[in-house]
Formats: sequence, C-alpha cells, structure tokens
Amino acid sequence: MRLRLSDQDVAFRDQMREFFTTQVPQEIRDKVRDRRELTKDDIVQAQRVLNAGGLAVPGWPVEWGGQDWTNLQRHIWHEEMQLASVPAPLAFNASMIGPVIAAFGSQELKERFLPATANLDIWWSQGFSEPDAGSDLASLRTTAVRDGDHYVVNGQKTWTTLGQYGDWIFTLVRTNPDAPKKQAGISMLLIDMTTPGLTVRPIELIDGGHEVNEVWFEDVRVPAENLVGEENAGWTYAKFLLGNERVGVAPVGSSKRLLAQAKEHAREIRTASGTLLDDPLVAARVAELENDLLALELTALRVAAHSADGKPHPASSVLKLQGTVLQQAVTELFVDLAGPDVVASGAADGSQVPHWARVSAPQYLNYRKASIYGGSNEVQRQIIAGTILGL
Repeated sequence: MRLRLSDQDVAFRDQMREFFTTQVPQEIRDKVRDRRELTKDDIVQAQRVLNAGGLAVPGWPVEWGGQDWTNLQRHIWHEEMQLASVPAPLAFNASMIGPVIAAFGSQELKERFLPATANLDIWWSQGFSEPDAGSDLASLRTTAVRDGDHYVVNGQKTWTTLGQYGDWIFTLVRTNPDAPKKQAGISMLLIDMTTPGLTVRPIELIDGGHEVNEVWFEDVRVPAENLVGEENAGWTYAKFLLGNERVGVAPVGSSKRLLAQAKEHAREIRTASGTLLDDPLVAARVAELENDLLALELTALRVAAHSADGKPHPASSVLKLQGTVLQQAVTELFVDLAGPDVVASGAADGSQVPHWARVSAPQYLNYRKASIYGGSNEVQRQIIAGTILGL
C-alpha cells in the first residue's frame, strides 16, 4: 500500500493547489468556504475557469478535453479542489451525461454537445427518478412513442436537482413497453427544456431550500436525432452513467476542511472553564473524527492507486459508506457546537448569530440525503459483505 506520494505526484499536487488558489475567483471560494449558497453564475464562472485550464473534465477522452492522468492524479485533483474550496464541475455535465455522449453518442452528438457541456454553455439536468421509480429505476413509466422523425414523450420525473437552471435534460424513457424484461425497453433521449409541453415545478425541501424539482412531459416532441446510441439500449447507458456518478462520493477534502472550521469555532466559544474545545468530550469527538478521516483518506489513496482497467477497487464501497457517514457526522458536530443558535436558521445577515451557526441546521438536514444517493449505504454494506468479506 502506498502511504506516500511520489515526487512526481507531489509536484502534480502542488500544481493543482497553485491553480485552484490563484485562478478561481476568491469571492467564489469564500462562498464555498463559508457555506454560502452559490448562484448559477458562480457555478458557471468557476467551471469555465477550470475548463480554460484543462481541469474541468479530466476523466473524458483527451480529444474532448480530458487528461491522460492516472487514477491517483484524478484523486489528487478532486481532493485539492475540495481543500481549496473550489466548486466541483457540475456533476450532471462533467461526470454524468458528458462521459455517456463521449462513449455512446454519435459523432454528430459529440460535436454538438461535448464542448458546450465541458464549458457549461449548456446546463444539463438529470431525468431519471420518478415517483414510483427511484431505487427501482427500471420501473420507470415515462414513455416515448416514435412519430416520424420525432419521439412524443409523456410522463413525469422527480427529484431533478437544480432543474430550475436546466437548459437540456438527459432522460430515460420507455420506448418498448412490451419488452420481456423491463430494463430492455428503455432508451435515453436528450431533450431541450424549452420544448413546448415540458414544465418544471419546484419541490421545497425540509431545510426550506429549492434544490430539487419535478419535471412534467405532456406530448413533448423530441427529434429522433437526439437519441443517445441505440433505441432500447438506454439501461446500458444508465448503468455506465451511475458508475461515473459514484466517483468521488467520499468527500475527504471537503470533510477535512469543514472539520477544521468546526474545530476553530469550538476554540472561539468561551465556557466557564476555557473554550468549548477544552471540554474533554468535545475534544475527544473532534479527535475521533480526525482519526476516522485520516483512515478514510488512506483508504481513498489505496483505492485510487490500485484501481485498474476502468474497474473500481472493491473498497470503493467502503469509501462511499464511510465517506457519507463522516460527512453527516461533521454536519452534526456543527449543530451541536451552535447549540441554541441553530434555531436562528431563518435569520438574515444582520443577525447577531454568526452565519456558520445559522446554516448548521439546514446543512445538517440537507446532508441526510448523502447516505442514499450514489447507491444507498445499505446496498454498499451488501457489496462489502459479498466482495470484500466473502459472506
């Protein structure tokens, strides 16, 4: 197991660190560091800076803007980006539909969409989940019926993250309702979200935010040329996409950065006997999280260094499981440190309650989702039991 970076990888890390801390606008990085909400313009601007430097889509084929990096270098790129408080490239573009079009799309689709996707000239939305087809995605009911040179789409998608910003949506639709297996009758269409009959409606989350939406399709006409790959082969493309979605699901860098901030807050909060960090229980809790994150970081390095032939290391499920457990634990620590101030989550910037305390409860609630997306933690435990423990 490699516990130290080679001189070459150290130089690569320093190169990433310098770019992220000097080229990405400081005001955007400050927003990420302070856990403030980014605007659409912030996200677009950050990705365009990365794309101009060749760092937006390193996992893509080189001819479409990718980099011929090792898995370990891609890991370093991802971690240094988080440590520098740089917004990651929009996942829907960079790690979802982009790689699918690059792998399965026609040359026309590649030329039409990939450059704009990398530069975030097109903001993609994901049209997969439905009210009755979430974990059992193959049960989706949205239909696409061929009508000449078009498909006519009807149905509903839900939990469409940031769909209010979407320009296009990559959508799983049922094109053969009579297929012997439900997975066999699914296709993937690229749909312009300004097409008549397509409606986006907001879903208000438990933290009061507008992050997800439902999308309705009522006789939406989609040019047949917007079909990705072959008709009824969409399940293959969806599995490929979901495999890419799970890349980087252990946010070690951002969790380390947040834990360091929590430690500073604890050091600033005065108690009768010193500071909150002087409390043995608080200090022990912080130390335990630091140790757990160090162990996770070493596991992430091992996984990155030993993944081969595009196949994930079996321990990648450990990363997803423990990564989200620790991510949730850090957000819970913020809530406990804030104490009664967490009830001021709706207060404006003029409040005497510090911003970090006001956002602690909403972010704690928001990150409850982390143990579900990208493959639920229950599923990851089953994978670990079978592939690692041999149970």
